[in-house]
Amino acid sequence: MALSREEREQFLAEPHVAALAVDSAEQDRSPLTVPIWYQYEPGGDIWIMTGLHSRKGESIAAAGRFCLMVDRVSPTVRYVSVEGPVISTVPATRERLVEMSARYLPAEKVEGYVDFAWKEHGEQVIIHMRPQRWLSSDLGEA
Repeated sequence: MALSREEREQFLAEPHVAALAVDSAEQDRSPLTVPIWYQYEPGGDIWIMTGLHSRKGESIAAAGRFCLMVDRVSPTVRYVSVEGPVISTVPATRERLVEMSARYLPAEKVEGYVDFAWKEHGEQVIIHMRPQRWLSSDLGEA
């Protein structure tokens, strides 16, 4: 059964690890599909953080759009897929890295992870996507 707008937006707002898919722009290759953390509030845009010169970052820049899919298997099998255009790409800030990390990590792990990631992950960007097309369903109990 398809989810209502409110249900799909609320589900996407939960801290799931998403599967990001983007056209790889390379002959004889499937779309690039990788796990990623993301941030979303109902009714707003989605943002992700990635390396400026990563394959993911360069593929998104070339394609100008990407897709995220999140799912769960308990208490019911549910998924939301959202696709849309990139609306901005800006340099990452430490504050945004803290925000994203706090969404996914226990509070006592955030500072250590942020210190490590800020030093070791290289130049990062924040990419904002405007949700344009949605697919969603709750398939019931597994």
